[in-house]
Amino acid sequence: MVTLLRPFLHDRFLHLLVLAGLLLACFAPFSLRQLPAAVDWSTILTLGGLLMLTKGIEASGYFDVLGHRLVQRFRSERSLALFLTAAAAALSTFLTNDVALFILVPLTLTLRRYSSLPVTRLIIFEALAVNAGSLLTPVGNPQNILLWQHGKLGFGGFIMQMLPLAVVLLASLLLLTAFSFSRRRIERTDQAPETQWQKLLLLASVALYLVFITALESGYAGWGVLLIFAVFLLIARRTLLAIDWSLLAVFIAMFVDVFLLTRLPAIHHLLEQISHFSAGEKYLLAIGLSQVISNVPATILLLGNLPASTLLAWAVNIGGFGLLPGSLANLIALRMAKDRTVWLRFHFYSLPMLAWAAALGWCLLLVINAVQA
Repeated sequence: MVTLLRPFLHDRFLHLLVLAGLLLACFAPFSLRQLPAAVDWSTILTLGGLLMLTKGIEASGYFDVLGHRLVQRFRSERSLALFLTAAAAALSTFLTNDVALFILVPLTLTLRRYSSLPVTRLIIFEALAVNAGSLLTPVGNPQNILLWQHGKLGFGGFIMQMLPLAVVLLASLLLLTAFSFSRRRIERTDQAPETQWQKLLLLASVALYLVFITALESGYAGWGVLLIFAVFLLIARRTLLAIDWSLLAVFIAMFVDVFLLTRLPAIHHLLEQISHFSAGEKYLLAIGLSQVISNVPATILLLGNLPASTLLAWAVNIGGFGLLPGSLANLIALRMAKDRTVWLRFHFYSLPMLAWAAALGWCLLLVINAVQA
């Protein structure tokens, strides 16, 4: 019981969200019966299932083997960083940004055992990469799924709409990666990976992952989570105790805080005026709102007053950079990094990336509109 409660007691970010919610509750008109509906329980179930599965793969010890092979394969820090950044971007285009992080961040953490690599910086760039890569496809992130469903473009049409922004942002990020990591050789340790990794736990986790994805696509997320929990209860009970369950509480608190924020009279008045804004004002509003309440809730709010246009799609995806709340993927990556310094260091890279992406995106929109005219 103490092991389960410890993350909740020491999670300062969770405590801050709870305090913010209590403060908002003093000014926002609402009833307690509305709060459960404010939480996207499908997202919570999905996150819970992924937490168990990735912890199962991590606990199996196979990431140790794979991490050791990566360190042996790449000679320089820069080449390994470019590989991991590109891999994060590529995986996020079809596995979604959070799933890509659940695969790569635990693997990256194992690199500490076999080298002196700047692992925290690698995780920061993986977080930036999934935000840049996931914007390309309709299934890369939740906000794109919403935009795709509300828009008139097909799968290929949506990709073509996002392609110019995706190309320039990925190229920019890879260039930044090359400058941020040195060409010096990777200093390897003499420690060898344990050869006795838990094959049963790895195979079960991978098989359950495939089943869980199928369950999500079929609308049976709850049954998928129950299946994973039951199997882990039988073969890996200690793994369940090692999971950072407080992350689920963080997401629930974020959903409640966003709901309370939108109930404020000033926010309601702003939403009613959006249709009268200029294109530039709509663009900045979507990016700015994403910074405060995250880009998925921002998309939900804005779709009630704006069409699912290229401008909105680009703006909310660009809003994933910058401040930590911009994208839930940022929170996932930094929480998994387990490094107190990562929170400040993340903004050293993400804020300039936001400014660059916003300026670049607006210039591209002007060029595209000029060509179409």
